[in-house]
Amino acid sequence: MHEQGRAGPGTMIGPLELAANGLTAVAIVLAGRNNVHTWWTGIVGCTLFGILFAQSRLYADVALQAFFVATSVVGWWKWVRGDHGDPLPITHARAANLAWTVPLGVAATAGYGMLLHLTTNAYAPFLDSAVLVFSIIGQILMMQRRVENWAFWLLVNSIAAPLYFSRGLVLTAALYAGFWVNAVVSWRSWHKRAAQHSKLIDSRPQEPARQSPPRRQGEPSCPK
Repeated sequence: MHEQGRAGPGTMIGPLELAANGLTAVAIVLAGRNNVHTWWTGIVGCTLFGILFAQSRLYADVALQAFFVATSVVGWWKWVRGDHGDPLPITHARAANLAWTVPLGVAATAGYGMLLHLTTNAYAPFLDSAVLVFSIIGQILMMQRRVENWAFWLLVNSIAAPLYFSRGLVLTAALYAGFWVNAVVSWRSWHKRAAQHSKLIDSRPQEPARQSPPRRQGEPSCPK
């Protein structure tokens, strides 16, 4: 009798994995095209993936999917209304912010990976932790429509594809390999969109500085 809830090489692809991959693939492609419908499709796909990863004992990924669902609601709103009620434009992250984000991500990966190693029966806890931590960073940057989010998704997909394949999640591994290609294409596309937005801002006429009305003769320069 096969053990319930444990994936392994040769495991058949079930309807849950098919549905999770299909919806997530749609969400990722829409994100690359800067389409706001990426968020609700992602919410459904991440919910299904959370169930799938729980069955495969990838507990960090379960927590990650819960995070994705919550932040997708916020990201949805920010893309539509995040710029003072207007749609949020695509821009670049500040270099100073990225300079501390990467080492913080490495430290968090090591810390959470050790926690999983000591307290759970997680498979590949440090790799699983890296997927979680850098996906969180990528998601936060995507919520803010920052171009650099795609660099972090490239890293995540490079780790996730072989990790999921090793757990028998063949379709999911293949999908994440496709996500890697999509991240490259989307990175270039968002970079062009950010440049177009920057040119648009630079081409707008500057509002003239407001001048104070001339002071009448004998009027004090400041109130008493």
